[in-house]
Amino acid sequence: MFRHPSFFPGRSVALLIAVILQCAYPIEGPAQQASVQPQSLTFRRQATRRMIFDRAQQIPLASMLPAKVVNLDLMHPKVGEQINETACSIEDGKLVITSGDHAATSQRWIGGFNPFATYEIGLRECDGTGRIGLRLSEPDEQEYLSACIVVADGECQAVEWIVRKAGQEVSRQSFAWPEDAPRTGAMRLRVQMLAVGANLYIESKGKSTLVGYPDFNDHLELRRRDLISRFEYRLFSDLEPNSSVQVDEAISALTPGCGQADIRAITNQNGEPLLDQGRIWITMTVRGRGLPHPMQGVFSMNPSVFDLKFEGIIVFDMDDGLWRNELASHLFYDEPSGQWRGWTTGFSALGTKSKQEAKAILAVWSDRDPRRGFSIMRAKPIGLTGQHEDPHGVFDTEAGKWRLLLSEKAGKYRAGLWESDHWDRGYERLAGPVEMDSTGTLIQKVGADRYIFFGSADRKVYIRSYPEMEPVGELDVHLPPWNEKTGTRIWPNIIPLPDGYPAPYIALMMDRQNYPGMPPRNWTYGAMYLFHAQLPKSTSD
Repeated sequence: MFRHPSFFPGRSVALLIAVILQCAYPIEGPAQQASVQPQSLTFRRQATRRMIFDRAQQIPLASMLPAKVVNLDLMHPKVGEQINETACSIEDGKLVITSGDHAATSQRWIGGFNPFATYEIGLRECDGTGRIGLRLSEPDEQEYLSACIVVADGECQAVEWIVRKAGQEVSRQSFAWPEDAPRTGAMRLRVQMLAVGANLYIESKGKSTLVGYPDFNDHLELRRRDLISRFEYRLFSDLEPNSSVQVDEAISALTPGCGQADIRAITNQNGEPLLDQGRIWITMTVRGRGLPHPMQGVFSMNPSVFDLKFEGIIVFDMDDGLWRNELASHLFYDEPSGQWRGWTTGFSALGTKSKQEAKAILAVWSDRDPRRGFSIMRAKPIGLTGQHEDPHGVFDTEAGKWRLLLSEKAGKYRAGLWESDHWDRGYERLAGPVEMDSTGTLIQKVGADRYIFFGSADRKVYIRSYPEMEPVGELDVHLPPWNEKTGTRIWPNIIPLPDGYPAPYIALMMDRQNYPGMPPRNWTYGAMYLFHAQLPKSTSD
């Protein structure tokens, strides 16, 4: 059984974990030993799923659950400005906030702040007129973000967004109530924070409707670690006389967002996918709008079924005081050093307003296992100039070199292979770029040999030889994750498996169907698709 490196004390950790990884995976069965031509495999669709703020997938950060509160003023004290007096009581498992004969404003502390989290207020009923929602604020309220439902005579009218900086209101936006959402009864205000912006949703009867998508990074740089540590999450109400609201809960959590994309297996340094605790481990982009709004998520799955589980969020520290939301990463466990390493694409540069930055491929590393919860990996540029994306790398033991496959900006994005003596610097071109549009670049073994794979805008997944990048063929995909009306630039993400699984090869791909209501241009796709591929009869005999 694979065990995490921290289980083993002493200086022999790296050696011991290397031995265990070799025992745990890969277990070379016939599929990995035989000569298999990847173009001879047919990948047949097995299942599909899209996570849209799934409650069962939330990783909790903070909550106010009225039915489980003992001493409201101790657990969730009043904070910030309080105008006049509101009565707060817990009745039938709900927090009831009531104003008297005068208009009243109140705030209660719910938890800390994370600019990559999702914040939700569950409402049961509103009676009267006012605003109810949340504030993400400094203690002295000189700077905050506010999202509230505006209510008039018991009916919801709009969602209001306010940004305050240095004691002054610098932005106020009002978003119309969605036509297909009820104006009364139980509903949920959701604020999906995206490091430099936010998405505002109303959820009713299980459906999440986007109502607004403000950015705030012209005013507040909330990726700053010093601001993150000072900000707090508050329940906010501003009620006219003789009004009340009933609150079911207030929560903050890491979530899988409204779409998932850029699916990539976590591997060892040789590119072999990790099979740990009976699960494969996968990086995926948690989608939230355009760029630079997405962030790096981690998922896991038992490869014998389709039980995808959201495991955490990774942000990146370039030693400049910011936590950065990079994405499209390839992570690997480096057995010799005992360190988690990899490469990512520096999309966060597009959200930096204080100075001009260029997107770059970054080397990333962490002594801590970054696969669960909220993780911070160190990062630095590897030194390649150009608008490159989608890094995937292996250490080629025969060549004694690190090989890094990229979608490089060469007119359009095209696959190219680079190599170095070092995993984090010194890369020089080895092959490519290819002539066609490329995305989701992958180096993977099929049978005993490595191949290069990439998706494309021309409705194909291409196969090239490794490392020469000579044409081999195209991947045969039954019911691919596109049709004649949708985008086709998908990531192939082929994963070989040892004996004992329903198929010797699986693939996890995504579609490119954007979330309804998002402004153009956005990249909020998609659903996830599982494929199985069996060995050709001549190989399996």
